[in-house]
Amino acid sequence: MCAHTWRIGLIGFGNVGQGFVRILARKAETLRERYGFEFKLIGIADPIKGSVYDPEGLDPKTLIKLIDEKGHIKDYPAGRKDIDSLTICRSEDIDIVVEVTPTNIKTGEPGLTHIREALKHGKHVVTSNKGPIALAYPELKELAASKGVMLRFEGVVMSGTPSINLALEAMAGVDISKVEGIVNGTTNFILTKMEEGMTYEEALKEAQRLGYAEADPTADVEGWDAAVKAVIIANVIMGGNITINDVEREGITKITKEDVKDALSKGQRIKLIARVVKEGGSVKASVKPERVSLTHPLANVMGAINALTFYTDHLGPVTIVGPGAGRVETGQAILTDVLAIHRHYAGR
Repeated sequence: MCAHTWRIGLIGFGNVGQGFVRILARKAETLRERYGFEFKLIGIADPIKGSVYDPEGLDPKTLIKLIDEKGHIKDYPAGRKDIDSLTICRSEDIDIVVEVTPTNIKTGEPGLTHIREALKHGKHVVTSNKGPIALAYPELKELAASKGVMLRFEGVVMSGTPSINLALEAMAGVDISKVEGIVNGTTNFILTKMEEGMTYEEALKEAQRLGYAEADPTADVEGWDAAVKAVIIANVIMGGNITINDVEREGITKITKEDVKDALSKGQRIKLIARVVKEGGSVKASVKPERVSLTHPLANVMGAINALTFYTDHLGPVTIVGPGAGRVETGQAILTDVLAIHRHYAGR
């Protein structure tokens, strides 16, 4: 293994950023022993939680203690506090930029600017931000290649449950003709609760109470979140070139408790299915509620869990099931990608 110490800059210190730093705080020794992975967290930039920068490295345990006790890191006992996200993108002290700001599916900002800047300045980028990947993947992929750096984004489809790396790396060499799955935990949770007897409105309220659904749940319940993920699957895994406007999209707001009961009485369950199909030279994507037979692998995926089935030539259907959201879960996706960069360069 190489003796390189990876210098990491973090943009965004909300749930995902905190999840990643919690893992670093807890597992630094294990990562060193198991993978030869040495790191220094050089800087964090977040307009709400605070920013701090120290080329000597920040202590993950101190950062987590501050966030747990005060809700911010503005009182970190060392380093500069006057930095912003672009400082991290451009800093010569940083090798890997981790971009975990909130997703904007219309513009991709501010994540798109951050990723472009970091790549332009020769940084590897790891992100869980769906917007930039859905909107500008071909451009960002080309930019990374031209600078000889890696752009990785496992966390954009199923959080920490491997889906992109599974398709591109673990199943390298297969042809994938179709991908279908449950890629939005909020809607799956709502449909599960409706099966237990709640109305749509009651199930949505419960999802909001537990933090699965936002105060404005439109992105989830109208299928936008799933549609963005379908675009990413289409373009990254299936070699398509589609936009969110190309996705045939229908949410779950019209589904009633009676619909759910009727489906069950016929040996079916209603699921919000994202589907991407390759036919000839074209790739098509849709997101809509469908009745699936109880014998289908996706039928028994309940609650906020996600699942994807890849239809392949060599292996037949391959299904992966796991959490599709969560602080530490998405933090794990970030870690997976950082370790992949480490392995790639450690072997040299």
